[in-house]
Amino acid sequence: MHRRLIQSAAVLLLGLAMAAQAAGPGRGQLNKLTQAQDAYVAAVRWSDFETAEGFIDPAYRQAHPLTDLERERYRQVQVSSYRERSRGAGADGTIERRVEMGVVNRNTLAERTVTVTERWRWDAEAKRWWQVQGLPDLWQGQ
Repeated sequence: MHRRLIQSAAVLLLGLAMAAQAAGPGRGQLNKLTQAQDAYVAAVRWSDFETAEGFIDPAYRQAHPLTDLERERYRQVQVSSYRERSRGAGADGTIERRVEMGVVNRNTLAERTVTVTERWRWDAEAKRWWQVQGLPDLWQGQ
């Protein structure tokens, strides 16, 4: 009887540990996510896309390097607003958020609103968050 109670308690504790892990990132990871997102938003908000690129997952940057033309396009826009509209956790442990951005073309001074999705993943080895969607597509088919 005593052994059965110990086994049941062990199974219960194992289940709770697995549920806690599946529930999402811990407090320390969430603090680092907030810091990473705040720094990323500051870079994007100031149209400092070179700094913002430093928050993009290195594997994504290697697979999708920015061309000189793309870099020049980012230089021709000014971000006028940046608002988080929704946030959620993915089944794979990523954090996804939808953002509404105001973008002004520096040449025409025309402003438009763009909605982008950011997906952030935790890198346990580097102990930091990476944005895995790349820089925001501010032209969306234009």
